[in-house]
Order: sequence, then C-alpha cells, then structure tokens
Amino acid sequence: MNDTSPQEISNSTTSRREEKPPQATRVHVAPGAHVASATPAAQGGEAHIERPGSYDAVLLSGFGGPEAQEDVLPFLRNVTRGRGIPDERLEEVAHHYRAFGGVSPINDHNRELQAALAAALEAAGIDLPVYWGNRNWAPYLDDVLAQAVSDGVRRLLAIPTSAYSSYSSCRQYREDWADALESAGLQEQLQIDKVRQFFSHPGFVQPFVAGVAAAVAEAEAAGYARAQIEVLFSTHSIPSADAENSGAGLFAEVDGGGYAAQHLAVAERIMEEAAPEVAWQLVYQSRSGAPTTPWLEPDINDAIAELESRSAVIIVPVGFVSDHLEVLWDLDREARETAEEHGLWVRRVATPGVDPAFVDGLVDLVRERVIGRPVGQRANTTRIGPWFDVCRPGCCAKGGAAPRPAIAELIPSESGE
Repeated sequence: MNDTSPQEISNSTTSRREEKPPQATRVHVAPGAHVASATPAAQGGEAHIERPGSYDAVLLSGFGGPEAQEDVLPFLRNVTRGRGIPDERLEEVAHHYRAFGGVSPINDHNRELQAALAAALEAAGIDLPVYWGNRNWAPYLDDVLAQAVSDGVRRLLAIPTSAYSSYSSCRQYREDWADALESAGLQEQLQIDKVRQFFSHPGFVQPFVAGVAAAVAEAEAAGYARAQIEVLFSTHSIPSADAENSGAGLFAEVDGGGYAAQHLAVAERIMEEAAPEVAWQLVYQSRSGAPTTPWLEPDINDAIAELESRSAVIIVPVGFVSDHLEVLWDLDREARETAEEHGLWVRRVATPGVDPAFVDGLVDLVRERVIGRPVGQRANTTRIGPWFDVCRPGCCAKGGAAPRPAIAELIPSESGE
C-alpha cells in the first residue's frame, strides 16, 4: 500500500471529467465460478456466504451529486444516460440543485460516512481502508478502482449507500461496478463482493426508532393525542415494472414487490418499538419519468392532503441513508408546505447519516463477511431477512429492458459464460 489514504484520495478529487464510465459489454467469470468478479468465498454463488472472506479494503459506493452550478447538467446527463432526455427537461430537475447553489449535500455526507466508517473499523480491530466512489459524479468508480489497485488492493467488499432491493437501489450499483471494472481494465485483476441489503439490520433501523419516538413525544408535548398523529414512511418511488422484479421474485403477492415488502417490514418494526398506537402508512416521493408510466403510489403530498382526521404528521425518510437533496427538497420543502397548507403540525425525522448505531451496523456487515458468520447468527430485526449476500439470478432487473452486465449475482445457467 502507498502512503496516500483513501480519504485523502477522495477529498482531493478535482477532475472536471463530466461523463461516467461507458457501459460494460461483458463481465469476467473465473473458471468454475458462478458469480462474476467475485472473491473465492463468493464464487460458488451461495445465497449466504458462511465461510471467511479475505479482503484488502472496503468500497463505499454512492449515487453522487454536483458540487457546483456548472456540474448540474452534466451530472443529470449521467443519471439519465440512455433515456434520451433533452437538456430542457433536465432543467426541470436542475432547479432543485440550483436552489442550493448547484451543490448536492450527498458528497459531503459520504465523505463524513467514509471517515466515520474507517475510524469505526479501526476501533473494531478490522484493518481495512475505506475507498469511496460514486456512480454518477466524481470521484468516479473507475478512477477509485484504478487507485485502489495501484495501492495494492485486489479484493474489495462493497457497501452501496442504499438499503433496499430494486433496480435503482441494488442492481444498478452492480451494473456500475461492472462498468467501472471494464472501463479501468481491471476485470481480471480486481474482485468485488457486496454486503447484503441492510434494511433489516438493527444499525439501520434503530436511528429511525429513536427519531419516531422523539417526534411522537414532541407532538404530544405540543398537545396532540396519539390518535391525532399519522406517521408517513417515505421512500423513493420506482416504476411499477421495476418493483415487480425486485426482491428475487419472493413477494409477487405484495403490491410493489420486494421493494415495498422490505419497506413495510421496516416500518412495522419501527412502529412496534417507537409508537405502537399511532397510525402509519408507506408513501412515495420523487417520481420522475413519463406520466403514462405507472410508478408506486401514493405520493406523499397526496397522502398528506387526505389526512382529514389527523392534526399532526411525522415524516420518516425510511428509504434514505442521509439527508441529501431529495430529502431536503421533496420532504423539507414540498411535503412540509403541503402539510402546513392543510393546517397540520409537521416534523421530519432524521436519516441515519453517521449515527453511531448505523456506522457500527456497517462495521458488523463487514465483520460478518470477514469471519463468514452463519446466517442464523446475523443481526436482523424485521420479519424479512437477513437478505442475500449474492443476488439471485435476474433479481431486480430493469422492467422491460434487456439485462446489462452486472456483478455480485449468481449468473443464470443459460448465460453461457
């Protein structure tokens, strides 16, 4: 390893490169393996890896965000690549970023999380540096992977900054890792596993439990009875076709598939611990795309408008890891305005961010793969989980689209590779 830390590398990124890596044309599958670009422990494709894994570093993977006004449109072009959306339509979203000076808070959040995770791993006696790379803006994943290999890294354990199963929150990360490996020419040099989807880990759930309990207590102190309060668990809406493919097809009976089922399980657990007598529902936000394409509903603003029998609303951004732009704009601005227009007392619960419980939970996810912890001994606090270490064939595929090369999943036998 060299003397430059991954933290220093991420913080020193000043590239004006505007385009993310091109899409991969193939994935590398070692002879006899069933998972592309996997370490020996995961190459067999078992759902849960129960033997120790050897890693050189951790890869924290973020969505990315602009950090100046001139970054906004190039960033949005990266996000929407392949969809043919003209710049004039992208400007309809760009004004959200421009209202904050063209700067998304997500990169700073990930810098803080990278530092907190590195410190917590060191404190736990786990000697693994933490690299951070983004899918849609600098530091780009291919640049970070190239730097990691230059530092002597050959096996990475990746942590996406997304807790649930869907195309955009899981598979697209795995596609972008495949893109980055091919773009950097590292398909046969670098192996990448991923931690399980962590929606059900108590480290992710407990900060929300504490937040909901505190918000309910505040509402009661303001004079609202529990029967007057409604808790709205908000997450990013996704196309209904994507939702049907989420969760390895295990929740076909649930409207919204595995994506909705996982969120519902988390919300149920939070309310059981924080406020079992208070009414709640799962709602969606940040819908985009053609209005004729079905997306998951109800929209949070529509749900708020229909709370005729309530006097107070508590908004819980349960689908998000940090208070990034979609939380600040869609919830703190638009949803709050809707609630106030309807005369409702309103509070918004914080996301996990760098809450010590969340950071320790990520450390635990790393530890369970390092030691090969049996699935029955893994931390899990909802009726669903622990989730898979290796994604099942075709899990979270993009609805209506041909599959793209992706890693960290069991390759379907008909793939021929």
